[in-house]
Amino acid sequence: MDKVVSSAARAVDGVVSGSSIAVGGFGLCGIPSVLIAELLAKGVTDLSVVSNNCGVDDWGLGILLREKRIRRMTASYVGENKEFARQYLEGELEVELTPQGTLAEKLRAGGAGIPAFYTATGVGTQVADGGMPWRYDAEGNIAVASPPKETRHFEVDGESRTFVLEEAIVTDVALVRARRGDRHGNLVFHESARNFNPLAAMAGRHTIAEVEELVEPGEIAPDDVHLPGIYVHRVLALTPEQADDKRIEKRTVQEAGR
Repeated sequence: MDKVVSSAARAVDGVVSGSSIAVGGFGLCGIPSVLIAELLAKGVTDLSVVSNNCGVDDWGLGILLREKRIRRMTASYVGENKEFARQYLEGELEVELTPQGTLAEKLRAGGAGIPAFYTATGVGTQVADGGMPWRYDAEGNIAVASPPKETRHFEVDGESRTFVLEEAIVTDVALVRARRGDRHGNLVFHESARNFNPLAAMAGRHTIAEVEELVEPGEIAPDDVHLPGIYVHRVLALTPEQADDKRIEKRTVQEAGR
């Protein structure tokens, strides 16, 4: 089945206001920037977004946040976005901070059909006990706090240990970016872009992938496929200019000759 669409507008057709969206990428590495920009142009709002982070003020998910298109954010790291901090602290944005490994496994479990799992991460903290601020009011008071989660004891190496139950994440839509992809939706990711993109793609009921290089079926060896096409519903081939348009969160340079 040829899953390639002719434009970004065609790719995000059907994504509506109020949707839940899983977005791949790690920092600004491997983020689906073209699809994110198209959502901004499309005008969708009231989005519930799941992603490792929320871009920066002028790139990635940060452009949706800037226009107040995101209602709720589930993430593990948000320290590069001043507007994110402002909206959260002033009660304009609901935020569920989740340990990074837990977030990755919640997405993977959602794609694998596993409804929940136990982990030791977060035991003895507000992650498990509840009370983590999800939303503030305009006066800085906690308006919505996280509920306590179920815990259970398991025998591990002869010792009884406590684990917390974490529920899987499944979203209406997933947006990802791949280094290579074929017309059947088989994808290959480059280095750190592989951290969250495959997991986000698995978690989406409808997954849209932008690819830097589109190849024909059979050109990607089966052993090289990072995400099989069964998880992907639409493929958008980027132009060379779009593929090369990448940002760096913090540029560190060294003086010449040192």
